[in-house]
Amino acid sequence: MPLPNLSVNIAGLRLQNPVMPASGTFGFGEEYSRFFDLNLLGAIVVKAVTLKPAPGNPPPRLAETASGLLNSIGLQNPGLEVFIREKMPFLRRFKPPVIVNIAGKTLEEYVELAERLSEVEGVAALEVNISCPNVKEGGVAFGVDPKMAAGVITAVRRRTPLPIIAKLTPNVTDITEIARAAEDAGCDAVSLINTLQGMAIDVERRRPLLANVVGGLSGPAIKPVALYAVWRVARAVKIPVIGMGGIRTATDALEFMLAGARAVAVGTATFTRPTAMVEIIEGLREYLHRNNINDINELVGAIKV
Repeated sequence: MPLPNLSVNIAGLRLQNPVMPASGTFGFGEEYSRFFDLNLLGAIVVKAVTLKPAPGNPPPRLAETASGLLNSIGLQNPGLEVFIREKMPFLRRFKPPVIVNIAGKTLEEYVELAERLSEVEGVAALEVNISCPNVKEGGVAFGVDPKMAAGVITAVRRRTPLPIIAKLTPNVTDITEIARAAEDAGCDAVSLINTLQGMAIDVERRRPLLANVVGGLSGPAIKPVALYAVWRVARAVKIPVIGMGGIRTATDALEFMLAGARAVAVGTATFTRPTAMVEIIEGLREYLHRNNINDINELVGAIKV
């Protein structure tokens, strides 16, 4: 029996398999390259890049919860110039398409990021971050209102020929409204979900565990919420959906694909198992072989309800 096909198409990009890192958890790939060959991934998604360097939020910025992790990193990154000059040469060494997550405080910043990155060799697509809950300006503010979300995507679409992926927040009344607005504005795919807002308290000190008070909850605790959101959005839009939220195993990834995701992103799991994505890819291949399925695309949206 020939090897099953794991390749998928996202926004015009051919991925050799549907597994990629979730932005914000992978840095710029250097650290993880010590543990496995990045060429094994379907795509490489880097952490958010902003126009100017961002120091992020003050510590403490991480707090473990039951089956999850609260983070309030605040989009810490070296800024666009350093990313282009120092990070892209490393990323260009690998075969998988490089997807750059961009975040801005204003519409103009998103536009400038898109324009500049469109000219950078090796950048295959832009993931427009309109969903970060841990910054005081921009971020999730653009992603909770359909008109504002559409405004960002429209402005970016006018200034870049690259595929655009809108990263969506679950912290809204109806995520399908935001997804449809982004689709109508010209984005080529959507990724979801970003983290859920949450907090934790030190009862001895009677103070929040995070200096920012609130943070984004990720990990296995949010998987049922993420799966439901993907299932709803996949039925509401015609563009591809990238699912994420608590994915640790091939079984988790298969659930998201059956719910309608064409690809999946893995985040928090890689903090304790850096090779989690490689294990998931192998698990997907083994599942297809065991079930005599020739093409993983046959599973997309194949849930029987």
